[in-house]
Amino acid sequence: MRVDIDINNYDYPLPDGRIARYPLPDRDDSNLLINLDGNFIKESFRNIAAYLPENAFMVFNETKVIPARIFFRRESGALIEIFCLEPYQPSDYQVCFASTSSCRFKCMVGNLKRFKGPVTLVTDHCHGDDATALEALHLTAVMVERLDNTCIVEFSWQGGESFSRIMEMCGNMPIPPYLNRDTETIDYTRYQTTYARWEGSVAAPTAGLHFTSRVMASIRSRCIETGYVTLHVGAGTFLPVKGDNVAEHNMHSEPFVVTKAFLNTLLGYIGTGKVISVGTTSTRTLESLYYLGVHCLEAGAPGDVDQWEPYREQGYAVTTQEAISALIKYLDDNDLDKITARTRLIIVPGFRYRVVDYLVTNFHQPKSTLLLLIAAFIGEQWRDQYRFALENGFRFLSYGDSSLLKRR
Repeated sequence: MRVDIDINNYDYPLPDGRIARYPLPDRDDSNLLINLDGNFIKESFRNIAAYLPENAFMVFNETKVIPARIFFRRESGALIEIFCLEPYQPSDYQVCFASTSSCRFKCMVGNLKRFKGPVTLVTDHCHGDDATALEALHLTAVMVERLDNTCIVEFSWQGGESFSRIMEMCGNMPIPPYLNRDTETIDYTRYQTTYARWEGSVAAPTAGLHFTSRVMASIRSRCIETGYVTLHVGAGTFLPVKGDNVAEHNMHSEPFVVTKAFLNTLLGYIGTGKVISVGTTSTRTLESLYYLGVHCLEAGAPGDVDQWEPYREQGYAVTTQEAISALIKYLDDNDLDKITARTRLIIVPGFRYRVVDYLVTNFHQPKSTLLLLIAAFIGEQWRDQYRFALENGFRFLSYGDSSLLKRR
């Protein structure tokens, strides 16, 4: 089904000075805009628990950002920047990061025309400061295959270190391009949530950057249960909607993992009005689960979630409880403890939220798919909310402030 939406209707003026270039000294010292009933309140993020419903379920994305940008040089002296997007061989994230001599990644390459033959690591562009150890790695990269906008690159090294460790030593944190600055030391800790666990993202789930042990303790004090999903955020999260019509936008595909234990817990909260999602990535994961369950009922097994799947003309007669239950049954029947899938889900006005009741999220770029997700969650009131944020000193985008929203 075609969804015709003019992206120009989701624009707003964002002065350059309102973009947060750096994180605050303390994560939870950021501002929080409360919008639960159409009235806006400016709060400190550390007080968020006071506005959350008791006995609720709060869901976090525990993906971990990788230092995905590595610089190499040809013998001619040409500098080649390789941006690692996702594992290709081995394709399993954990297996690939555990590789000890070689692996292949799908990558974007800067100065692609000059990427011919093996290139060697540029040690003075590395985060690690032990030049001798870096040189001993003999890290090289070679293009295996050229795709439309990406390449398959094979990395080889010596010394038996895991590729995860290679990235720590040689890579640079992939901070958002709109920060208009180079990666700095502070980004290696602050462009990462405190609960990050599974490596794979090339962009942080930024709503989670505000959470500290102090905030988590206050959340637990209100008998709020916490749960974790993993969606590895791709570089496509920064892609603008290029045309005027959202129907022409090609949504990026991202892998996610959800355990059976999580699904059983989630099932108990469906219909209570108390499912709280931390960030748009957690939201896309949670809402994708419904369609995986529908796949189980209609085709016997879950498949990847398509971009426009929620908008099919015939609609869906399956309840959310039935869909999640079907997904759990599929895992039980196949003796599986987790589901791994990919989603291209795009959430735009007209989308029916089936899982998420509350959303914690930062302030997003004009004319972005993330802003469309917010508009789908709270309706046209997003305009008043963003106007309030601009008039009341809120900081915007990845290192900026956040908001707590209740679904309309």
